[in-house]
Amino acid sequence: MKIAIAGGTGFVGKSLTDYLLDQNHEVFILTRNAAKASHHPRLSFVEWLKVNSAPETELQDVDAVINLAGESLNSGRWTEARKKRILESRVTATKEIVRILSSLPKKPKVLLNASAVGIYGISESETFTEEATQIGNDFLANTVSAWEQEANKASTLGVRTCFLRFGVVLGANGGALTRIVLPYQFFIGGTIGSGKQWLSWIHIDDVLKGIDFLLHHENVSGPINFTAPNPVQMKEFGQTAGTVLHRPHWLPVPGFALQLLLGEMSMLVLEGQKVLPKKLVENGFSFTYETVEKALSDIFRG
Repeated sequence: MKIAIAGGTGFVGKSLTDYLLDQNHEVFILTRNAAKASHHPRLSFVEWLKVNSAPETELQDVDAVINLAGESLNSGRWTEARKKRILESRVTATKEIVRILSSLPKKPKVLLNASAVGIYGISESETFTEEATQIGNDFLANTVSAWEQEANKASTLGVRTCFLRFGVVLGANGGALTRIVLPYQFFIGGTIGSGKQWLSWIHIDDVLKGIDFLLHHENVSGPINFTAPNPVQMKEFGQTAGTVLHRPHWLPVPGFALQLLLGEMSMLVLEGQKVLPKKLVENGFSFTYETVEKALSDIFRG
């Protein structure tokens, strides 16, 4: 297949590019810096989101588009200016994806658009599947809702559209995991906040398998939860991390301290939601890493 990826240089994007190339697909990375040289015969860089750029001219025969573009949530305090950039980076990139799709005489078969479980809002008591109608009223939920609304315009063009509602992606080479477990590396790990908040997580390998699964399962569309079937509360996650890393789990991190340090951004670790991957499971997807112990053992001992 010929597959275009926006956001191909991020944590998930880099791993996905390598995975797809290993599967013998041809990959086009949408980037603002298309001058970089490709050292792979099936990898190309296509300029976009710049004045006079016309990426559609190089994407005439793509079979699928995967949109992972957007400013990172966890690389700085959420000032009002930064929240504006987080929202606008996602909406702007997705608008451009839809514009590209509308201009192509031959439409790709599918758009896989990144999303997040944050759309459900926060809860310690509810369980969310793709059937949930509740949308949260916080910054993350509003951002994800706007993001999905923009991506959904692709469906009016006759393109099968999937919203990949990612939980916390666990992997060795990026993402939130390294920051979450950093205290354990210094023997000062412990429960973060109340410890009752849910962490809906997924191993990076299952993310890649799940995307591959959706590329080939044409009957699946709409919101799809990219989370492992066994979410855990933060206290259990910390205890498991301590066991896997052979470090003590003993020094609590008070929620108020994180709020003082990170401001509104602290909700990424102090709040959460219990999310299940109902659509993937019902359509026959098999997770390699169903438990957090197995996932962390692979990452840190693999």
